[in-house]
Amino acid sequence: MSPPRHQADSGVYLDHAATTPVSVAALAALAHGFAVWANPSSPHRAGRAARAALEDARARIAGALGWPGEVILTSGASEAIALAMTRAVMPVVAVAAVEHEAVLRHAGNAARLGVDGAGAVVTGDARLDELVAIQHVNNETGVIQAFDRIMPAVRAAGGIVLADCAQSAGKLALPDADLIAISAHKFGGPIGIGALLVRDWALLRPTGGQERGYRGGTENMPGALAMAAALEDGDAWMAGAAALRARLEAGIVAAGGAVIAGDAPRSATIGAYRTPGLSANALLIRLDAMGIAVSAGSACSSGSLRTSHVLTAMGIDGANEVIRVSIGRETDEPAIDRFLAAYRGIAGR
Repeated sequence: MSPPRHQADSGVYLDHAATTPVSVAALAALAHGFAVWANPSSPHRAGRAARAALEDARARIAGALGWPGEVILTSGASEAIALAMTRAVMPVVAVAAVEHEAVLRHAGNAARLGVDGAGAVVTGDARLDELVAIQHVNNETGVIQAFDRIMPAVRAAGGIVLADCAQSAGKLALPDADLIAISAHKFGGPIGIGALLVRDWALLRPTGGQERGYRGGTENMPGALAMAAALEDGDAWMAGAAALRARLEAGIVAAGGAVIAGDAPRSATIGAYRTPGLSANALLIRLDAMGIAVSAGSACSSGSLRTSHVLTAMGIDGANEVIRVSIGRETDEPAIDRFLAAYRGIAGR
């Protein structure tokens, strides 16, 4: 089967943090799932076959991620986050100030944990004795949070941690956390399937329905098969992504741009860059006219014209001058070089 043709094949697509093309293996698995389709909750033979395929996918997802706990299949990371934050046995006590909007909309009056200038969460003297939400890789800057520092403090306080791993699953090893949200379309699976990884069923209150009583609705068996296949593609390409980002950042700095949180631990797939004196929106429009797709912050809020809450929390000057460039499995040197040529031309005017 030939690879699916991406809508940006005629240009340069560097917005993989928003969504990335479905992999060849995932597309084949999706087609297979639709070919053997039946409702996995039906008791007849076809339903039992669909159930067997669904449970096989669930086990493969856990295995590919090295996850020892349970897997609740959802429509994506946003639903997984909502499920965790509204059904955990502990109320939400604290969330990082740089969390994705999917977390913040359920945070209520929970304390906001500040970050330093490099985007690292500072727990300080905040309460950590109940549910704490910490994003693994920030979706705007690529900054990786130090779970090896955060988790011991939360556990010592008697709390549990929800980790938003939408930008890290399938690319980096999962952090040590109690609840983990993932989304397939961030790592080569289809849109509309994700999961909440649960260390222990006792952490959540069931409400009945499918998924062991933790989520109602007909299970997306084809999507689960495709997500498993995408994860099994592996992360060997990440080494190449690191080299591509180094090439990208050297070119941006040489052209007068600045790297946000350049000295912080960051995922190789996401970078945030400021061009002093040039608004992000103006830069995006010019790049788009040249067939180059990047973004300004999260895809969920990039059209809102609001200043990024992530960059504001980090104390970044000129936050409205920052764009996000994100690398995927398909990104190559010619794509980076074409972006840099365009960027030099625009920044030099």
